[in-house]
Amino acid sequence: MHSTNNFCELTPEILKLSKLCNQAATIDPSLYTKYDVKRGLRDLNGKGVLVGLTEISDVCATKIVDGKSVPAHGELYYRGYNVKDIIKGLPDNSHFGFEESTYLLLFGKFPNEQELKKFSNLLAEYRTLPTGFVRDIIMKAPSQDMMNTLARSVLTLYSYDDRADDITIPNVLRQCLELISLFPLFSVYGYQAYKHYHDGASLFIHTPDPALSTAETILYVLRQDSNYTPLEAKLLDIALILHMEHGGGNNSTFTTHLVSSSGTDTYSAIAASLGSLKGPRHGGANIKVVKMFEDLKAHVKDYKDEEEVGRYLSALLNKEAFDHAGLIYGMGHAVYSLSDPRATLFRTFVERLSREKGREEEFALYALVERLAPEIIAKERKIYKGVSPNVDFFSGFAYSMLDLPLELYTPIFAIARIAGWSAHRLEELSYNGKIMRPAYRPVQDHREYIPMDQR
Repeated sequence: MHSTNNFCELTPEILKLSKLCNQAATIDPSLYTKYDVKRGLRDLNGKGVLVGLTEISDVCATKIVDGKSVPAHGELYYRGYNVKDIIKGLPDNSHFGFEESTYLLLFGKFPNEQELKKFSNLLAEYRTLPTGFVRDIIMKAPSQDMMNTLARSVLTLYSYDDRADDITIPNVLRQCLELISLFPLFSVYGYQAYKHYHDGASLFIHTPDPALSTAETILYVLRQDSNYTPLEAKLLDIALILHMEHGGGNNSTFTTHLVSSSGTDTYSAIAASLGSLKGPRHGGANIKVVKMFEDLKAHVKDYKDEEEVGRYLSALLNKEAFDHAGLIYGMGHAVYSLSDPRATLFRTFVERLSREKGREEEFALYALVERLAPEIIAKERKIYKGVSPNVDFFSGFAYSMLDLPLELYTPIFAIARIAGWSAHRLEELSYNGKIMRPAYRPVQDHREYIPMDQR
């Protein structure tokens, strides 16, 4: 047992040992070039190392011209269907686009009206937590990070499942559907518990309405009065569709494939994926965008002054502003170059909501940065494949207009991406592939063992 005195303390002994870790972990950067190691499992142009095949989605950022691959405006396909067409095909008054797209990812085809109704009803039936789960699990020791709360809830479900280790396709599908249904409750209830016990806020736990979609459920259980406008629910539904899947190679989905290939249980696999998504280089990026804009507003007097805004963006790149990381957050993507289709699609709905919320001037600032940033980055940095706004650029602003707390930004991503993870887990298990084991080349020289009395 750890004592409460030093459990979180960085003691002098730990600091001393950490220096040894740094010394032991030093690898000559030139060796990566010498041995042609694809750091980050991708080349200089951002193209990933091919490690598998999938039928679930396709991320397109290039086209072939005169036999050569050149940058192109991004396209995203779910089961062969362009996401742009999926969103355009949704009725304006429908908030069940996420459910329809989840059906598509899992089963490879669009549902008809009756199939969608049955599927939505099935998800609603699964949106019920075990007796005492909220009291015994979510309310006890709430974490300040909702992603950890989400992972703990997922792992705890293992104890409630009599067939937890059964990885046959019917059982894994059942588990995945339950997780897709329960992620909104885990996330929002975890946040309510944290706000109550850490910030002294009023505690309210709403029972979900089975007639509501996933997007509507999030707003219904989060808000004290459970009220929301049709446009709010529509924008959140669109956000879930755009975030639910992005190819097999993104970090968290690759984690799903990697861990699933070992034959482990669904709860362990999804918890591992959550750990990946939590990282600020992956799911936490939209929080950085919001905080960057808050800093911009604090240091720029006139939001409409292109020169003043441009100077701030240059200061960001030169590590003279915000977090001094040298980055303009929300700009650029590992795959896309000329445009991120998710950002392009989402932009229209974000602009509509900004008018409903009376935040047009703020949207205009985002639009200005969207236009200026690629020009400034191109002037000051060597760019190999182009740079454009990614989906995180607009999602944080959208969530702030929905009055979603910052703590739920990444969990919202998880609520969407669990659909993609589920499809990829089922695909990995269906093909019954080998356990993944990529190679690391050792560069440490072999040494003679030194007896204790000679060290």
